[in-house]
Amino acid sequence: MEVLLPPRVLVVAGSDPSGGAGLQADLKALQALGAYATSVITALTVQDTARVHEVVPVDPWVVERQMAAVLDDVGADSIKIGMLARRDTVELVSRLCQSKARGIPIVLDPVLASSSGHELLEVGGHDALIQRLMPLCALVTPNAPEAELLTGIPVREEAHLHQAADRLLLMGQSAVLITGGHLAGERVVDLLRTADGLERRFESPRLPDTPHGTGCALASAIAAGLGHGYTLESAVERAHHFVHEAIARAFRPGRGRRCLHYGWSVSGN
Repeated sequence: MEVLLPPRVLVVAGSDPSGGAGLQADLKALQALGAYATSVITALTVQDTARVHEVVPVDPWVVERQMAAVLDDVGADSIKIGMLARRDTVELVSRLCQSKARGIPIVLDPVLASSSGHELLEVGGHDALIQRLMPLCALVTPNAPEAELLTGIPVREEAHLHQAADRLLLMGQSAVLITGGHLAGERVVDLLRTADGLERRFESPRLPDTPHGTGCALASAIAAGLGHGYTLESAVERAHHFVHEAIARAFRPGRGRRCLHYGWSVSGN
């Protein structure tokens, strides 16, 4: 009997010792969706379920060596990139994606700041992210505040999602998913737009008390779908429903925000 191998998904992200977001959230989501996850740590954080207290970036050259070692040995069917912390790290990860990851779909969650307001990418790294890394990615997944920072367009209602998506596509991005969890309303709308004309809204009822780590989990779930061979639209649709279910199952392990809990089987059914 033929054994179907799991897709290999490389995660490049910062560590969250509380387990609610960052690398730990990525690995949990990928495991739940039947992927084999490898990881590159870009930063250590002092963090709990309430807030980020401190960020300690990993030396960019060590990040590059971790990533090269994994790609040269295990390889990857897709890549998820999250927090990068430093401009030099953005530059080196971009260079490595060009040299060792050609043809591998990359999902970028442009982590710029924590929900508690702590800077997670130095301001000098924003231009490098936009100019060097984003054009290499199959999909960029900013939330509304991140889309606002990247484009300069206020994103306060659903119409603004379309305006920000237009700007990101004009900036050279091939596809963007702007998530609407930060906007007001009884329903949450995520907007997918691509340079070749695809537009799709993904809508679900708003659940109370949005947990920690939803953006990390969503981007990782999309990367898992792409690794499995799903189309971009199908991967986003599955990830949207996956995260909605994880929010519904969320619980409060500490004294801060609730954290996602995954009830899906490894097949994602």
